[in-house]
Amino acid sequence: DVQLQASGGGLVQVGGSLRLSCATSGLNFSANNMAWHRQAPGKEQEFVASISTTGANTWYIPAVKDRFTVSRDNAKNMVYLQMNNLKPEDTAVYYCTKYMHHLKDYDIRSQGTQVTVSS
Repeated sequence: DVQLQASGGGLVQVGGSLRLSCATSGLNFSANNMAWHRQAPGKEQEFVASISTTGANTWYIPAVKDRFTVSRDNAKNMVYLQMNNLKPEDTAVYYCTKYMHHLKDYDIRSQGTQVTVSS
């Protein structure tokens, strides 16, 4: 069974930082693009960032570019999302996903981790 386990969410003040982690198992991790998605209250789920198999290439939505950094450790089968200068609009449930770049979609998603940014 493929499993993705996201963690690291919490309550933080505006301007603060959080680092989300995603542990994976049952997956040929280094052969897969990975991504983070989020869903804010009352809104549709949205793509946040993705990273290529080697980590050489990353993609971000404009709203988080220059504040968030996605990274991976293929030796540990882990993917991360460093979030800096957090804003209230970053409040959402965040999901780690196994991402299919050519389809701009994912086929496996972790459970969510809640990020709440208070002003």
